[in-house]
Amino acid sequence: MKLTEIRQQGYQALINALGVAGTLRFLQQLEVGYCDYTKERDQWLNQLTIDDFRNYVKQKKVE
Repeated sequence: MKLTEIRQQGYQALINALGVAGTLRFLQQLEVGYCDYTKERDQWLNQLTIDDFRNYVKQKKVE
């Protein structure tokens, strides 16, 4: 299946599920990224220690 066909079927599925107005509102929420995700990810991931991660996992087990 070509990408254009996938896109067309995706739009049609959205219209069927949400209607035209809902589809337009949904599509307006999508925006093209303009940042460098990899650099940003490294900035916040490098701040996370293994102890932070362990504590997070322990907290989630309790909840």
